[in-house]
Amino acid sequence: MLAIIAAVIFGLALLLDLANASLGSVLDGGTLLLAGLLCVALHLAGVGAGARALSFRRRR
Repeated sequence: MLAIIAAVIFGLALLLDLANASLGSVLDGGTLLLAGLLCVALHLAGVGAGARALSFRRRR
């Protein structure tokens, strides 16, 4: 899930960079780039993967 969020953030940063636009003084291309990298790092660390239920199935 975090990888999808990162892809959306990177896409938005690319569009803002190509249009030479910003979303104010706080949200610019560099900020969105860092937010996307943070999401990728969290995804690779396993955060946001969801709780995995342990299944105790018997083999017969």
